[in-house]
Amino acid sequence: MERFFLNLKMERVWRQNYANNEEAKMNITDYIINFYNSRRLHSKLGYVSPNVYEVKNTVKEPIRVS
Repeated sequence: MERFFLNLKMERVWRQNYANNEEAKMNITDYIINFYNSRRLHSKLGYVSPNVYEVKNTVKEPIRVS
């Protein structure tokens, strides 16, 4: 979580001057939903985004009965 918050601050928060709390919330939400989880590649996940990793790992193989 510490690395996530550092990335959030470096990639979004410190680059913006927010007019109010609502603008900050909208911008941070956009970062998390539309960038961090959708497009940003993560080395610990095999260089795929969290959304792709989750979909890839929730597909279950059928149980084979012999």
